[in-house]
Amino acid sequence: MTKHTTSAEATDLDFSEQPVPPEGRMPRTNLMMAWWAVCSAIFYMVVAAAMARSYGTTNALIGIVLTVIAYGVINGVISRYSMRTGLTVALFSKVLFGHVGAVVATLIFFATALYYAVFEGYVMALVLSEWSGSWPMAVTTAVVAILGVALIFGSVQHWLDKFNGVLLPVYVIGMLIAVGMAVAEFGYPGDWLTRVPEGGASPWGWMHTFAYYMGVWVLMMFTFDYARFGKQEDAGFHARITFGIPFYAMTFLFSGVVGILLDSMIPIDGLSEASIVLGLLELMGVGGLLLVWVTQSRINTANFYLATVNFEALIRKVTGVKLSKVVAGCIIGVMAYVLMMADVFAYILQALAYQGVFVVAWVGVALAHILSRTYRQRFQGHVELDNAYIPAYNPCGLVAWCGAALIGMVVMQLPAVAGFSAPATFVVAYGLYEMGLKRARADWYIASLQKP
Repeated sequence: MTKHTTSAEATDLDFSEQPVPPEGRMPRTNLMMAWWAVCSAIFYMVVAAAMARSYGTTNALIGIVLTVIAYGVINGVISRYSMRTGLTVALFSKVLFGHVGAVVATLIFFATALYYAVFEGYVMALVLSEWSGSWPMAVTTAVVAILGVALIFGSVQHWLDKFNGVLLPVYVIGMLIAVGMAVAEFGYPGDWLTRVPEGGASPWGWMHTFAYYMGVWVLMMFTFDYARFGKQEDAGFHARITFGIPFYAMTFLFSGVVGILLDSMIPIDGLSEASIVLGLLELMGVGGLLLVWVTQSRINTANFYLATVNFEALIRKVTGVKLSKVVAGCIIGVMAYVLMMADVFAYILQALAYQGVFVVAWVGVALAHILSRTYRQRFQGHVELDNAYIPAYNPCGLVAWCGAALIGMVVMQLPAVAGFSAPATFVVAYGLYEMGLKRARADWYIASLQKP
């Protein structure tokens, strides 16, 4: 069903209610710089260091390299589809799950992006409070929330690409300087590549590392919502470079090596984002403060932006109310501030573990749909967006999504195999959807095939 653009939609620079039209697409370098904001989270350094501590550095690096390849291949497929259709995750989920079933996908995406904004924002507030020596967390947290919201009001096309493009070299050079200063202060750890945990390294440590990184597959949803701004003639470049292996080599491998090195040199109690940033602050002084704020501000533009646009979509679907981006962004800022001040991180981590299963299942269903010959043959690749012609629920997508998520959560409760819940979820989601699609009724996807 072709949808005509209304005047309201024409002024929507984020195209949250319609596919991105050709005039809304971005030059390839601009989109690349906007997206590469996601590569600079302290979180990626901490995960790599934690994997090295748990399974040994060699296993961690093997798992990370396999992760880079898997992410690059999967997001290459997803980004090409997103650029071809111009869809958001919210719009695409209507095809997979029906226009009511898609509300759950939008809710999970919004909540996950908000949680990551809270985590990264809390790190920024903590390091600012520690550096100042007098500013309470209530003040620094407010500064972070206000800044995070303010940075997203210019849209992806008109501000975030420039902001993040300027800060990218600052991030790379800053991390290299941090490693150099750590070596000068503590000495080069000659055994960092051969470190193993007490009792020896598990022969399956690389697989555990790979499975753990699947918990961050929300980046596939991030990719979907950013790639839609790419021009179709640039699809090859974006699939290979912008959203491909080079991006994930920077995101996971570069950050991972830096994190493992710093963890092996800087004496810290425990291992967390907070411990890493406080170690950088002690090592580099004001330079550490600037480095943390550069890295976290970059990725939080993506977190706050995606939380905001998906919150807009969620409210519109549930209530029919169309919030302006300014209002939605301010509400997200308040939510982020309250969560940061409420000290509910243990609960958020638990929620993220379960949401991660649903996200992995969503990726399995989405990838099966995109690659399916069955769907192309039965519907000629048609994508229906008008709710009048979309059923409320699509049994094929919902059974695959919820069934795989349920199996993933069951596996999570089994100590012997809990670490493999994400791979099991993905395989089941992909298989169930592909099998279901062969038996699906046409009206599960298009409620009325005879359109006026």
